[in-house]
Amino acid sequence: MRWSEFFIASGSPGAPPPPLAVRALNCLLVWVVLALVFFFCFHQIAYQWHWESVAPNWEMFVKGWLCTILISAAALVLSTVIGLLLALARRSRVLALNHFGRVYVEIVRGTPLLVQIMVLFYVVAPALRVPDRYRVAEGVAILSLFSGAYIAEIIRAGIEGVARSQLESAQAIGLTRPQIYRYVIFPQALRQSLPPLAGQFASLIKDSSLLYIIGTPEFTNKVQSVNAMTFTPFECYIPLAVGYLVLTLPISLWTRRLERRHQFET
Repeated sequence: MRWSEFFIASGSPGAPPPPLAVRALNCLLVWVVLALVFFFCFHQIAYQWHWESVAPNWEMFVKGWLCTILISAAALVLSTVIGLLLALARRSRVLALNHFGRVYVEIVRGTPLLVQIMVLFYVVAPALRVPDRYRVAEGVAILSLFSGAYIAEIIRAGIEGVARSQLESAQAIGLTRPQIYRYVIFPQALRQSLPPLAGQFASLIKDSSLLYIIGTPEFTNKVQSVNAMTFTPFECYIPLAVGYLVLTLPISLWTRRLERRHQFET
């Protein structure tokens, strides 16, 4: 194998991917370069590391990380359901549903999540007599309502990306509207929506960090508590970044696998 093949992938359509060893070596090279860059930057500012101050509080990190997993997993499921319902409402012939979906999406996407958290927690929740002890459940609901608006637009774009000729052909062979959605629209919309959905799911996990402002015991909240006790910002926030990366990276890998499963020749 020539040296150029270690760094340059074949650009021809249908060409096989580079060998696993070549891809692993290039990935390792990228990580080494990034590590050297960060090492150089920290060395230049002469930062003194104090991991011994953070280590005794590792249980707080673990509890916060597990709480983030719980919140994110529940919000992923609920926001997907909300997004699907909103997407169908946007395509509904009932004007009230259509306008509700449109207004909801525009309001949620046009305002900061931080403001939405404060309004829903400090205004809407007390008005509905929701006890403060349900902060985790409230966090799941807030994230789901926020992310559902973005997922609705992703699903709607995927549905509208299906060729109209296919819908007319499905109607011509006698398929009902639910059957058209199940057998024609949804399979193709899913394949087209997977990449942006993966990005939205990863953003949802990271957005959960804003729940610290309402006292939800998630990862960022615990890290800030440890930082307040030890005054070691980098020793606290670097594990925070790694913890979120561990959660978001599998979603990207899983989505790529689904893309390959649903891919077909055009």
